[in-house]
Amino acid sequence: MKKIYFLFLFWLISGIVSQSQAQNAKANYALIKGKSFVQSKNYYLLTLFQNLPAVKHLLSNDATLKSITTQKIEALNNTSKQCQNKVSCLSESMQFSETEIEEIGKRLGVLYAENNTLEKLVSEHLIPSGTYILAQKFSPKEQLIKAWEQDARGINFTIGVYVAGQKPNYPNIDSISFKVTHKSYPQLVGDLHKTVQEESKKANLFFEPSLTAALLALEINEREQVADFEPMASTVNKLAFDRIKTINWKSFPYSVILVPGAGPEEPEVALSAGGMLRCRVAALRYFEGFAPFVVVSGGNVHPYKTKFNEAIEMKKFMVEKLKVPANAIIVEPHARHTTTNMRNTARLIFRYGIPFDKACITSTSKSQSMYIQELNLDKRCEKELNHVPYRKGKRLSETEAEFYPLIEALQINALEPLDP
Repeated sequence: MKKIYFLFLFWLISGIVSQSQAQNAKANYALIKGKSFVQSKNYYLLTLFQNLPAVKHLLSNDATLKSITTQKIEALNNTSKQCQNKVSCLSESMQFSETEIEEIGKRLGVLYAENNTLEKLVSEHLIPSGTYILAQKFSPKEQLIKAWEQDARGINFTIGVYVAGQKPNYPNIDSISFKVTHKSYPQLVGDLHKTVQEESKKANLFFEPSLTAALLALEINEREQVADFEPMASTVNKLAFDRIKTINWKSFPYSVILVPGAGPEEPEVALSAGGMLRCRVAALRYFEGFAPFVVVSGGNVHPYKTKFNEAIEMKKFMVEKLKVPANAIIVEPHARHTTTNMRNTARLIFRYGIPFDKACITSTSKSQSMYIQELNLDKRCEKELNHVPYRKGKRLSETEAEFYPLIEALQINALEPLDP
């Protein structure tokens, strides 16, 4: 009995925390794009630093941070000669050192004060955006510092993988586009380093040289898919997005039917046989009235650097072959794993104003449905995302099971720059 009581207490407390966070994160908060979706979706705090005029003025005119900026630019100029096209040396010079991360974090803490521009940044943007929601157990000042640390280490990760050639979390699909052992590669990195120098000459914010390096690394690797189809509410999802406000949600037992993608392994195959079958079963559930929307989820994943997008191809198949109305399909074209099929769908439900407390269902293959509901997906989410973005409901069939989205899904994962 004691064990049952403590499990119930844990569930209750977890629910209270999620509800509290949901009150802080706001569905109607307008995320700031900044210079690019690649930047804003990976490094949102730095995007705010650049795009909120009062904050930018404060940070660019602070003597300590100005000194750090100057030192970083000088270091880039010096290492260009010292490194002599040595890849590890050049890539390290573009990253933040742990000393720099700590020093900048401390300075942001000093500059933070009640009712000043940094406090407003946290209260009016950081918290309502939900993008650093896992830090909301800390004080507002600590949330600012932790968001900075996350963005800085995320930039380091991107440079480490897409310049230095370090292994990403999923090497078979996410690794660098170049053969780092080829004799020409050091010259390419030297050219990248020189470009970062040129673009950083007029930098007046302490993070801009390293941020520039990370963004250029993703660009030359052709790894900017996180920005594909954005802003989706006015492009690939416009028809469905406009229809959301017309739905009588009480008429449906579920809000959405999620179909996770199944990418083919052959370069010229647009949609795998498994993907077709998943779509067919989900279409049956749609026409049976389970939910007013189908979410098709999956990015450009398999095979390595494929030109085909799983979600886009599934939507085509469902509309053209299965006659599901286009305005009943929500495209989620960025997920690269089952973990992010679940997380990204929860994000869209929240951002699009779909009832967040209403149950959803997954409709997929028998094996994947078992993996999501009964096996280890939640543990994998904890390991890779540092949270579980959904709560399990009941099983409906061998291919369908309920889930409830959780607000923790809004958290950016800076160590997966292709789908943060």
